[in-house]
Amino acid sequence: MSGVSEQTPRTLLYGVGLGPGDPDYMTVRARDVIREADRLVHFCKRGKRGNARVTADAVIAPDPAREIALAFPVTIEVPVEDEGYTGPIAAFYDEAAERLAGEMAQGRSVAVLCDGDPFFYGSFMHLWRRLAHRFPTEVVPGVTGMAGAWARADAPISWGDDVMTVVPGTLAEGELTRRLVDTDAAVIMKLGRNLPKVRRALQAAGLIERAIYVERATMAGQVVTRLADKSDDEAPYFSMILVPGEGRRL
Repeated sequence: MSGVSEQTPRTLLYGVGLGPGDPDYMTVRARDVIREADRLVHFCKRGKRGNARVTADAVIAPDPAREIALAFPVTIEVPVEDEGYTGPIAAFYDEAAERLAGEMAQGRSVAVLCDGDPFFYGSFMHLWRRLAHRFPTEVVPGVTGMAGAWARADAPISWGDDVMTVVPGTLAEGELTRRLVDTDAAVIMKLGRNLPKVRRALQAAGLIERAIYVERATMAGQVVTRLADKSDDEAPYFSMILVPGEGRRL
């Protein structure tokens, strides 16, 4: 042995899960990272602050010198399967990754603020795929939005040997129905304009009476109601449907 110890490279890229929206559900590790990182990054719509950045207000004050806002070129106005969405979004992630790489190449640590958990339907994953092999990286897990939703809905989601399925509402109606029929409990995400289709799939699967609609769980303006009692088809970004299991209860 040479007697010279190898030093672990300093982490430069962080994907920081901030939880479902209520800053009280932010982890201690997440708070430490966003207080200490050289740059704070958040995704947002053009002209608006991202929800994750708003959550972080409980911990850090705005500081233009530290912050990088990544504004999506398109959001819900174009269907996700359309080339008018996938092309611009892929280019956006490429450009964003290189922008952050420039910061890290100069030795600055970059913390990407994420709603929920970074590795669960998160935009950070697209940066991670482009950057994690190039820079020392840490992913800070967070409380998922669905965990916040079933806690606020007072709805235990899985009992005993229940199988829970997480389903994006963007699936074709037949595929949605098939997956709902084949599970004991479900969380349906990515509602938006897909809500009427999701209703029909739940009805076909015989689950409409168990379905709970949750909007902005743990945040201001939270809504929790039986889906059967929801009279409109409006479903903003922070909304989902829970179908609690009915398995073995001791």
